[in-house]
Amino acid sequence: MTVDPKALAEAGRVLEEASEIVMTCHLGPDGDALGSMLGVALAAKQAGKVVLPTFGPPFELGPPYRFLPTELLVPPTEVPTAPEVLVSFDSGNLERLGDLAPHASAARKLIVLDHHAAGSGGFGHINLVDPSAAATAEIAFDLVEQVAWKIDARVATCFLTGLVTDTGRFQYSNTRPATLRLAARLVELGARPEEIGQHVYEETAFGYLPVAAAVLARAELVGDVGLVWSALYQSDLAAAGIGLADTDSLIDLVRLPIEASAALMLKEHAPGIFKGSLRSRGQVDVGSVAVALGGGGHHNAAGFTFEGAPEDAVRAVVRLLKGRP
Repeated sequence: MTVDPKALAEAGRVLEEASEIVMTCHLGPDGDALGSMLGVALAAKQAGKVVLPTFGPPFELGPPYRFLPTELLVPPTEVPTAPEVLVSFDSGNLERLGDLAPHASAARKLIVLDHHAAGSGGFGHINLVDPSAAATAEIAFDLVEQVAWKIDARVATCFLTGLVTDTGRFQYSNTRPATLRLAARLVELGARPEEIGQHVYEETAFGYLPVAAAVLARAELVGDVGLVWSALYQSDLAAAGIGLADTDSLIDLVRLPIEASAALMLKEHAPGIFKGSLRSRGQVDVGSVAVALGGGGHHNAAGFTFEGAPEDAVRAVVRLLKGRP
């Protein structure tokens, strides 16, 4: 499956005619959301467009992604409330845009780029949606090619970041031959895999180590459903002197046990409010679990927000894993 060629052509026409383009992505953006958005933003700026890429509060960028062209980002308070053109990246629904959802609804033209299966029809005036794509970066690359904007080394690195992170360094089952061919082309265009690998996977603040130790020490296995879970508290962060943005990779540690067919990482964002990250080895559809809890994502990676105690969140996830409402 690919995006509709007519929709792609129409999106290209809208971008070519626009003088100012607002861009946004889902809350707490990952490498694909940021890479896709900043890659298109950089290409558009170099083509002479005024670009306003942003995302909803908390407007905090994870340290692993600061090597991307983050100088283009603007706070969400500085974008028009009813933009001429708004492009949404890597979000399956309006709610995932947070405070930027009203801006998207009010846009004269709303272009949606996404690869999530849930809500795959799209919510824009023009929908470039392909659930078979490994990353939204694949669709973003096609869009930039459609308008014939230059893809230089920095733009290529943005798109390759999206591919690398959403495929788990090309280890996940969503890695298609087309994904690898695009990765090769991006490297030919100047993308630097070593830069992505170093910043995203091989750097962290020292305070991450005691936080990881605390999280792993409280990890638990729910054997009858093959779920490993743990929780991160604000007190852990305060003691180590780091922020939530420094802890994105904790889920990758929690999901390591061979007994885990699914993993859950719960992070306290405010008193009684936790963000849950779910991962699967393939047998379990954690995307449907997250959707049932008001979140979203993919078969193997998804997330949700939960108000209550971590143990209550775990009980809710376990019920859904057992096929109970």
